[in-house]
Amino acid sequence: MNADTTVLPMVEIFETIEGEGSAVGKQTTFIRLFHCNLRCVWCDTKYSYAPSKPEFEATLEDIAHKVSRLANHYVCLTGGEPLIHGEKSLALIEMLANIDVIKDIHIETNGAIHLKPFINMRRLSAKMTNKVRFIMDFKLPDSGEMKKMIYENFDLLDENDEIKFVIGSENDFQIAMEIIDKYHKKGRLLMSPVWETMKPANLVKKVLNSQRKDIQVNLQIHKIIWDPEKRGV
Repeated sequence: MNADTTVLPMVEIFETIEGEGSAVGKQTTFIRLFHCNLRCVWCDTKYSYAPSKPEFEATLEDIAHKVSRLANHYVCLTGGEPLIHGEKSLALIEMLANIDVIKDIHIETNGAIHLKPFINMRRLSAKMTNKVRFIMDFKLPDSGEMKKMIYENFDLLDENDEIKFVIGSENDFQIAMEIIDKYHKKGRLLMSPVWETMKPANLVKKVLNSQRKDIQVNLQIHKIIWDPEKRGV
């Protein structure tokens, strides 16, 4: 695939600190691709899919050049759904992994994209094995999209990957616990509150009461630092 001619629809590329997960607080370059195969009720990036339009298009070379110039050790590939572009997404990840300054590429995927081709690619490349992590955002009932989740993805994740559950209600929490008990094998477990419907203190209480010592409460600190509606941060 030609890096000079392969084009991806884009929303934005910017640097900030990572707002959540195991890299929270790290200086990070965000690459936000356009398009998503889900329409979650509580989505906070509706500008990243139709009926909105891409902000611009960029070749793989364009993206890699800007990421290299920003020179952050951490890169977050997000969307929308960054893996929806298939072979183009694979080519972008491979190109990013070959940028020496980058130490960590974490990919925020929504659980409705089969991870097998991406995991296989990671296993075949030493650079990608050491740099590439997947953060699978498993959708629960309040999202309206749980029926589209691919449960086989749990079998593919490694210890360095992460599984995020966004909790909007008591029912969401109970379903998440059932999913964890039945399907979780490897990967850091994260739980985040839906800001409008689940108070963070209530989620902390539920996690503590669960006696599951492997669950990490995951707050989006960028929504604390900046206005939750502010983009590019």
